Amino acid sequence: MELGCFARRCEMAVRVICPPAEVERAEAMVVSGHGDAIFSSRGERMEEVRVKRLLERKETLALAESCTGGLLAHRITNVPGASDVFLVGYVPYANAAKTTALGIEGALIEQNVAVSKAVARALAEGARERAKSTHALATTGIAGPGGGTVEKPVGTVYVALASTGAATLVRRFDFASDRETFKQLTAQAAFNLLRLRLL
Repeated sequence: MELGCFARRCEMAVRVICPPAEVERAEAMVVSGHGDAIFSSRGERMEEVRVKRLLERKETLALAESCTGGLLAHRITNVPGASDVFLVGYVPYANAAKTTALGIEGALIEQNVAVSKAVARALAEGARERAKSTHALATTGIAGPGGGTVEKPVGTVYVALASTGAATLVRRFDFASDRETFKQLTAQAAFNLLRLRLL
C-alpha cells in the first residue's frame, strides 16, 4: 500500500495505491484518522459537494460577500443544479452598500468597524432574512496590502453562517497572503463552515 499526500491551494489531496482487494481497508484507515476533514472521496470540489447536499436536504443558500467580491457565488454557479439551491448573492463591498442592500445599521458598522464579528453576523442574518433562504454565508475581511491594524492585521477575516432554527456561527481566520489567495482561502473556509453544519 502506498500513501501520497498533495498540498493544493486550500486543501490536501490524499491518494492511496493498493491492490483492489485492499481498497475498502485503505479508505477506512484514511477516514478513521481524518473523518471530519474529508469532504469528498471522488475528487469533487467543495462547492460541488455542498450543492449536492443542499439538493438532498431541499435547502437553499444566500450569500453576502464583502471581501470575497462574489467568488463564493462564482464557484457555486459553476456547479450544475445550483439554480435549485442558490437564491441570491449580495456583494456589499462599500459600507453604505451594507446598509442599503442588507439593512445593516450604520451605527453597528461605526461601533464595530466593517471587519468584525458583529458585522459578519449581521450580514449573514440580513442576507438570510431578505432571501428567505435556509442558510446564508457572509464574509468580511482585510485583503491588503493596506488597511490592517495591530488588532486586525492584513489577512483578518470573519466568516458567518446563519441558518433557520440554529444559532448563527461566526469564525475569525487569519489568511495573510496575496489578495487572490486570501479570497480563495476565505471562500474555502466559508464552504467548510456550511459543510460542518450540514454533517
